[in-house]
Amino acid sequence: MILIKPYRLFFLALLCAILLTAAPAVFCQEQASGKPARDDDTNVDTQLYVILATNRDVDAGKIPASLDPIIKRLRESLPFEHYSLAGTFLNRVKNNGRVDVNEVGRPFLVGSTPATGVNNPSFNQFFAEVHLATDGNGNDIVRLNNFKFGSRVPIVTSQIQTTNASLAVQPIAQINYEQVGLHTDISMREGTPVIAGTLHVGPQGDAIVVVVSARRTN
Repeated sequence: MILIKPYRLFFLALLCAILLTAAPAVFCQEQASGKPARDDDTNVDTQLYVILATNRDVDAGKIPASLDPIIKRLRESLPFEHYSLAGTFLNRVKNNGRVDVNEVGRPFLVGSTPATGVNNPSFNQFFAEVHLATDGNGNDIVRLNNFKFGSRVPIVTSQIQTTNASLAVQPIAQINYEQVGLHTDISMREGTPVIAGTLHVGPQGDAIVVVVSARRTN
């Protein structure tokens, strides 16, 4: 027993010396990598725009100046005369968090005939897992993993004329709701809007264009 204790003490002292020597080296390697972990408390503002592309005469409304490059690209690649901003989502989410939004949108009718006085809403959903990252050139990017956008839009299929001719009543629009959506993964520069996808809806060939952007914020 008297001979064993000194060896134990020597072993413990040697182990402590190895740990103290290795710890600074590991710390220096982490610093030298230049890639510290993102702060999980960093907030990210996500913005999603829903644009209606159509050849029908619609009120285009005011489209944000930040979307001018997107609209220019759409006019060059898609055969539509009018682009109308149909909806905007603005949400704040923590880095490595997720955003999940369901909303009742404004009337968003598409169809083959006009529908006077019809104000059926649309139902929209937006989901994404948000991650801050850096690309191969060292540029800050935002990844939207498992990105989903879905919308239930009212489609005017026909108009039913009332049988009582003595009543000055407008025809009744027959409307069906159709589900449209997209599911993808997106990587993009911070603050730069990108087209996530286009969804064709309605018998006239109208389309919904989904545009997203994101940037970190305080």
